[in-house]
Amino acid sequence: MKLRYTKTALRQIEQALSFIEVRSPQGAAGVAKRMESLLAVLLDHPHAGQATNREGVRRVMLTPYPYVIFYRVMTAEIVVQRFRHAARKPR
Repeated sequence: MKLRYTKTALRQIEQALSFIEVRSPQGAAGVAKRMESLLAVLLDHPHAGQATNREGVRRVMLTPYPYVIFYRVMTAEIVVQRFRHAARKPR
């Protein structure tokens, strides 16, 4: 299984990490490291995230950070579709 990001997800991750980095470079590094380790777990256990009300889309919290990763499990890959702060209203 491999990992792929949508352009939207990459943009959202970049924006979030840039926002955090201005305030705390160590905080941004912590979020990035946590996201990397969580995605590694998903590669081994793709259905570990919670199902959402959107068909085929799952989500996982980036605990202890207040971010959510939305992803879709495909045959041979996991597609990260969105990355957002948990306090933001869903679209």
